[in-house]
Amino acid sequence: MADTDEELGWVRASQTGDPAAFGRLVSRHQRMIHALAYRMTGSLAEAEDLAQEAFIAAWRQLEGFRGEASFSSWLYRIAVNRCLNWRSRAQRRDAVHLEWSEQRVSNAPGDDPRARQVQEALLQLDPAQRAAIVLTVYDGLNHAEAARLLGCAETTVSWRVFMARRKLKQLLANGPGRGGGA
Repeated sequence: MADTDEELGWVRASQTGDPAAFGRLVSRHQRMIHALAYRMTGSLAEAEDLAQEAFIAAWRQLEGFRGEASFSSWLYRIAVNRCLNWRSRAQRRDAVHLEWSEQRVSNAPGDDPRARQVQEALLQLDPAQRAAIVLTVYDGLNHAEAARLLGCAETTVSWRVFMARRKLKQLLANGPGRGGGA
């Protein structure tokens, strides 16, 4: 998509530090960047965070935009890189959380069947939801502290805890010995 004269004017004004001009660029490209981030993550909350990160990075790197490609292509490249970085961070974080939860099970005192059932249900959660529930319920962190540790917004942690509790309730209600399989 080629830049219009109007958009190039906004880019130039933004490069001189005009936040209103950059706001117009954000408005014009917000839907495209959010859609990209959603397709890359599958999560509305993560997409919102990543889109915001992409626009912040674009603002910080604006002096580096030379117009060799269209502004939208340049911005899209920044957003794709943010999403790819998010994916690799998430995979590393998920691997650490899985290893930690497996160690915790092997070190768990006693042979309480209910505790085993809860742990098995925890392991069935999405890793991001599992991390949020472990940090807030088991480790006693508030949502703001958990958000800092997980590198996401506090509202994202709240949503993950909500969804995790809902799924855990379902898993535990339908668990072994309760008429369902895990």
